[in-house]
Amino acid sequence: MATARTDDRATTPSTDPDSAPGTDPAAPPAPRSRRRTLKRALIGAALALGLTAGGGYLWLDATSEVRVTGSAACTAVTATGTAGVTGDRDAVCGVLASLAGAWGAGDADAYGALFTPDATYTTYVGTHYQGRGDITEAHRALFGGFVKGTELADSILGIRFLGPDAAVVTSRGDTYEGGRPTELSKVQTYTLTRESDGRWRIAAFQNTQRQPVMERASFLLSPGTVPGAEK
Repeated sequence: MATARTDDRATTPSTDPDSAPGTDPAAPPAPRSRRRTLKRALIGAALALGLTAGGGYLWLDATSEVRVTGSAACTAVTATGTAGVTGDRDAVCGVLASLAGAWGAGDADAYGALFTPDATYTTYVGTHYQGRGDITEAHRALFGGFVKGTELADSILGIRFLGPDAAVVTSRGDTYEGGRPTELSKVQTYTLTRESDGRWRIAAFQNTQRQPVMERASFLLSPGTVPGAEK
């Protein structure tokens, strides 16, 4: 009578260290394993994108310096326009010097007195003040709070007379404590008028926070937006 033979391979456990008992090494990975692999890949991609974006931001910031920084000495700037005689230029510069002095002293009344009764004042965060009283009281609160103890710095970009009794001053400016900053983060426009008493006062003020990274990106993507003086 013939004796039935058994195949040892059917009863001998696998010696493959990567194969779990009872599993087929050729079978596809379990769903959980695939999810884990996908998760790791997504995290890796996110980290790579974050590092690339961070490096790009730092590069844009480092290459965003402006060439036209203005003059810290207002009276060194040559005025242009239909008037611009030396006496008027110096009087306008005197208003801006008094403005900085009142700011440094934290004197809201002296600060407000440098504006016309119906002056407008727009801050870099977009807050709009109407009238000398509004400007004075807002700065009374600021001098006792957010900007207490700070100084005002500006660097004049230009003085342009629109007529014998009107002038526009553009500048870079900032507030600071301690040493005056070498780079001023805001761009400002002052519109001044000579009133009936013969004194120059500020009729409108506009303050804009410079966004160096966005500015640099704009210049790279659209070179036509670069100001002529910065080319």
